[in-house]
Amino acid sequence: MKTVRAKKHLGQHFLNDERIAFDITDLLSEGIKNVVEIGPGMGVLTQFLVKQDFTTEVVEIDTESVFYLRLNYPKLSVLEADFLQLNLKEQYPYNFSLIGNFPYNISSQILFKAFENRDQIPEVVGMFQKEVAERIACKKGKKRGILSVFLQAFYDIEYCFTVNEDVFTPPPKVKSGVIRLVRNDRKKLTVDEQKFKRVVKAGFNQRRKTLRNALKPFTLINESEIVDLLPLRAEQLSVDDFIKLTNHVG
Repeated sequence: MKTVRAKKHLGQHFLNDERIAFDITDLLSEGIKNVVEIGPGMGVLTQFLVKQDFTTEVVEIDTESVFYLRLNYPKLSVLEADFLQLNLKEQYPYNFSLIGNFPYNISSQILFKAFENRDQIPEVVGMFQKEVAERIACKKGKKRGILSVFLQAFYDIEYCFTVNEDVFTPPPKVKSGVIRLVRNDRKKLTVDEQKFKRVVKAGFNQRRKTLRNALKPFTLINESEIVDLLPLRAEQLSVDDFIKLTNHVG
């Protein structure tokens, strides 16, 4: 098995196991047309993406990696840029699936950007620190968080598999997890989205408190209709529960 030369940058640990790389790219839905890969490094995922029937573009911030990719994949569209700074609608005026072995230190920011551009990104396949991957996929319990609720409002999320430390260069100190997000049928929330975000954040910012106490800064309307939710903590609520709660917040 070939080992791909790589260096660490921006908190990224590069995968050197081609079998796992193939398994990640194989999670992409059949029939998609466009794929954008973030942080391809020396192309361990890219080599499988370019062999498939969709159009692949990559975004890489490291100059050495960009040079390597352009040299070894001359037909590949390589953008040397910070993905988080891109205007996605201008850069990619079409829908695309997002994939990558995402740098640990910006992985949550990448997902927030996907959330904000959800109508343009029908699918995300990514490798994250295992704890982050589990938190994003968690539907109830202590691992659940703000980003879990935001993403689950618009994506069906599957935890696919765990990746051990020894298949990375350099090896991280923690295991990694691969998850897949697929856009669900919800076009928009039935409540004001900004209010929904404020309610979710308020609940999780004081996650040890019941929602009755966490939501004290808000005025509750028709409180009797949400009396079953108020004694709970934020981590116990589903997306639909948060929507119901938001509907009763003034």
